[in-house]
Amino acid sequence: MILACHGISKAFGENVIVTEGSFHIEDHEKAALVGPNGAGKTTLFKMIAGELPADSGEVVLTRDKTLGYLAQHQDMVSGSTIYEEVKLAKADIIAMEEQLRAIELELKHLSGEALNTRLETYNRLTAAFERENGYACESEITGVLKGLGFSEADFSKPVATLSGGQKTRVSLGKLLLTKPDILLLDEPTNHLDLNSIAWLETYLLNYPGAVLIVSHDRYFLDRVVTKVLEIELGKLMTYMGGYTDYAEKKRMLREARLKEYLNQQQEIKHHEAVIEKLRSFNREKSIKRAESREKMLEKIKPVEKPVEVNTEIHLNLEPSRISGNDVLTVESLGKSFPNQVLFTDVSFEIKRGEHVAIIGDNGTGKTTLLKILNQVLPADTGTFTLGTNVEIGYYDQEHHVLHMDKTIFDEISDDYPTLTNTRIRNMLAAFLFTGDDVFKRIGDLSGGERGRVSLAKLMLSQANFLILDEPTNHLDISSKEILEKALNDYTGTLLYVSHDRYFINQTATRILDLVNHTFVNYIGNYDYYLEKREELTAAYAGGKEHADACTENVSEAKLSWQERKEAQARERKRLSELKKTEERITELEERDTEINGLMTQEEVFTNSVRCQELADEKTRIAAELEELYERWEELGS
Repeated sequence: MILACHGISKAFGENVIVTEGSFHIEDHEKAALVGPNGAGKTTLFKMIAGELPADSGEVVLTRDKTLGYLAQHQDMVSGSTIYEEVKLAKADIIAMEEQLRAIELELKHLSGEALNTRLETYNRLTAAFERENGYACESEITGVLKGLGFSEADFSKPVATLSGGQKTRVSLGKLLLTKPDILLLDEPTNHLDLNSIAWLETYLLNYPGAVLIVSHDRYFLDRVVTKVLEIELGKLMTYMGGYTDYAEKKRMLREARLKEYLNQQQEIKHHEAVIEKLRSFNREKSIKRAESREKMLEKIKPVEKPVEVNTEIHLNLEPSRISGNDVLTVESLGKSFPNQVLFTDVSFEIKRGEHVAIIGDNGTGKTTLLKILNQVLPADTGTFTLGTNVEIGYYDQEHHVLHMDKTIFDEISDDYPTLTNTRIRNMLAAFLFTGDDVFKRIGDLSGGERGRVSLAKLMLSQANFLILDEPTNHLDISSKEILEKALNDYTGTLLYVSHDRYFINQTATRILDLVNHTFVNYIGNYDYYLEKREELTAAYAGGKEHADACTENVSEAKLSWQERKEAQARERKRLSELKKTEERITELEERDTEINGLMTQEEVFTNSVRCQELADEKTRIAAELEELYERWEELGS
């Protein structure tokens, strides 16, 4: 065990963060801390890191073990470049190397005992330098910076000129290179693109120390962690497994507790009804029996009712009218900025009902494309056309149209005066505004909170073509799941940019990957993209020399939209027939086994007519099964 929290409690006035919470982290263990926004995850991290005192209880870090903490927001003040700043993490090794070089110069001028003494020091330092992998220090720094999305051209940029997100990446790089025995990472995937997140996953999986992570990235958690700690309503719970395991176990546990609660309520009501009936008889014996029942009732330990969860809130998104089949046609679109080409000669179509995710590295032009489609920015070349009756609903994190003097509630109700208060509150609750939060002024909200208000407004717009830029930013996991369910039920068309791989996997039917200034098309979700990425990128965004070698393997990507739809329809039909065939085989096999049992019964085997009927039925079953087995093999191949 490397870290333990024993009975820790923390509250800010009436706001209880945690009460008597306990957990432990083993050496080399990778664990997650999850919970709704505002539950106290960051506060708990600060207590573990020693930045906040606990009201009671204790945090124990094993003696001689080191702890490193990455906070969500970095206030980094530095006059260094990116490379110089991150290099500070290896200051001890660099100082050791400088000392070795200095001794090497000294050795030329020494002899006798002085030489031997200095050689001993040199050999000891050399051994320590090798143990710390000093010879690979420079390449390790470069590898971490590139893994976190910095190019070599970025290395010389002053830290003072960086954005908040870039400073966080620099801090993360420094922390990883210090290699503490346990890492506390608060939202480490924020500000990382998909390639950098994948690199960080691999790095942490191979990290020799322990890791405790706060993250809303469910795909990341499933890949990295083997334990989930949950903080909710002041309680700490431990679940073994990744995020998906945790979510399923939590659901089962909540259902079991709800069932226990309802059963107990039924039992209590039964006791109360019996007591009332006995007292109504108004006889000595019945009154005594009623008093006995009351004592029994008093001894029942009440089961706490499970708290209602956000997932019981349902968003219903419905377009006001149906668009034409051709929703968007983009032809030869191009956009550049000074010294930066984003994309060239891009062409694609989006049909009604498609859910299309745009992915790609940071800075490749994903958000710019959405702005062009919404006429916020002009394209340099090419055109795009919207189809018949297409009505766009646009969510851009940098382009919120909100009224600063209104409350959140008024912002919604003024734009949608026919909505009931309950509908408005449910919509706002799905985006984390509950209770008196709905009466906060828009002008007093943070940027993330304003983004959530804008997203809530958009979900009520009844547009039939939603264009969303990073819709899951600033949402907790429960809200993401509510949004996923709503978008999956949405009958309109969806185009969005996202770095949330779990969200993409749940909601996308098609992916456009912006790579090497062009789009590579994938007909499927994120898992399908991972499976096909290498061959399709080589064929369509890797240059002519790759295309010739890959032509035969990527015919699927060349299918027209209609052919792809027909192929998908055939696959759905095949799976449906396969399921029906399997169900019929099971039904017949069970009936055949039942007949075997019947024919061992005396009333059956002594009845020749009944025996013949059953034998004929077995013959028919055998013949049908033979056909079904052949059909099953055809459908399954």
